[in-house]
Amino acid sequence: MERKIEKKLVDWKNSSSRLPLILQGARQVGKTYSLLQFGRKYYKNTAYFNFESSNELHDIFDRDLSPSRILRELSAFTSKPMIPGDSLIIFDEIQACERALTSLKYFTEEAPEYHLAAAGSLLGVSINRKRHSFPVGKIQFLTMHPLDFEEFLLARGKNQAVSVIRDSYESNEACSLHETFLDDYRVFIGVGGMPQVVNEFIRTRDYNMVMALQKNIKDAYIADIAKYAGPSETVKIIAAFNSVPAQLAKENRKFQYKIIKSGARAVHYESALDWLFASAMVNKCTKVSKGQMPLNAFAETASFKLYIADTGLLCAGYGISPEVFQSESPAWHAIKGALTENYVASALVSNGYTPYYWESEGKAEIDFLIQTQNGAVIPVEVKSAENVRSKSLLQFISRHTPQFSIRISAKNFGFENKIKSTPLYAVFCIDY
Repeated sequence: MERKIEKKLVDWKNSSSRLPLILQGARQVGKTYSLLQFGRKYYKNTAYFNFESSNELHDIFDRDLSPSRILRELSAFTSKPMIPGDSLIIFDEIQACERALTSLKYFTEEAPEYHLAAAGSLLGVSINRKRHSFPVGKIQFLTMHPLDFEEFLLARGKNQAVSVIRDSYESNEACSLHETFLDDYRVFIGVGGMPQVVNEFIRTRDYNMVMALQKNIKDAYIADIAKYAGPSETVKIIAAFNSVPAQLAKENRKFQYKIIKSGARAVHYESALDWLFASAMVNKCTKVSKGQMPLNAFAETASFKLYIADTGLLCAGYGISPEVFQSESPAWHAIKGALTENYVASALVSNGYTPYYWESEGKAEIDFLIQTQNGAVIPVEVKSAENVRSKSLLQFISRHTPQFSIRISAKNFGFENKIKSTPLYAVFCIDY
């Protein structure tokens, strides 16, 4: 399975200022698999160590943190040589061993010639810092997400489809395969981007198996919460996570604590939401009072929306078979707005954006605002069908005069009145 993280890993390998790497992200998005594939393709050998499956590995780090001693004992443990520049050393589930995480500082200072990459969830990296120091400034981070729609097409062998979509996006010319790609998009909405689920779908086309695997992943997430959080906090985190489908099903998708539990307040659930965000189980979109750069300077942190990191898992949260999305059934119409917005949020985050939304006195709202690398602010309006009439976008344009705007919908490509029409299947192309 081709993943776009590979290019970033190659850049890390070839960097003259390379630091030990932590590949972070939610559980089961493919971090370990991608590191092992990267090691096989670009190194003479790969030395793999999993800190959740071996207590002996912990013992190696219980003494001093001298890289030379650690490397010698790791080599003996795995019976593989550790060759500077030619071996990829992988520390998997590094959050399970605090001393191993701390040791990365010493690898930076005393053994920079060794290529060391660790995998761990944001959850594991964010907590468990009770006794040992975190190597601030001594490591490099990369974040991995579920497959986006481009990767989904590539996994299905549709490389030419990706090229056609990108060409149409750049030229703003209508795509002749528009309906075909919309059908592929609807499949992706139901299947999602968790690698195990995608593989099963490609292999069997069995939607019952897809739903079963999605449920297994959700159950694993819940088990993860119980493993790493205290009992009282676990209850709050699970309740907050389980409320997201209902939060998004509302016409106003702004997060409301009362949806979690009657009478709930921010003070009771803020830490639970922070936990979910740090674990990469959810993506957060914060309201801004002004649509100008820098967006974070105008953030109103009390108003926000939460989206499930993988749209397939959101579908599982609604308990609806992915087959429903192939038809115009009432069940599909009831939730297609929520699923579409969730999908766009995930795609923007995968492309490195921190999404915001804008609201004007409750009368107008722009679904997403993104800030480009050169500081431009682009409004992104999302429509789940072909009806693209919207006073909100026009109001935003009149107030803030952006360079251009993006309207995502079921309509074909085009560019008119500085509004770039982008089909639902082409969101992965938004990268400025």
